[in-house]
Amino acid sequence: MLEQFSPDIQFIIVIVILAVLFLAVFLNNKSNKRKHYDRKNRNFRRNFYDKKQNKKED
Repeated sequence: MLEQFSPDIQFIIVIVILAVLFLAVFLNNKSNKRKHYDRKNRNFRRNFYDKKQNKKED
């Protein structure tokens, strides 16, 4: 696929592709950390019943 390009251009293309993949993984990891932040300290039972009460009121 990259045979049509010179070896220097091939090297640059590979570096750019790796940089884009690294950036995608980094942003996904950041997003996942934000979603699961402080998960150990939350009280799921209390949150569940609070949500249930809110649904009944609506």
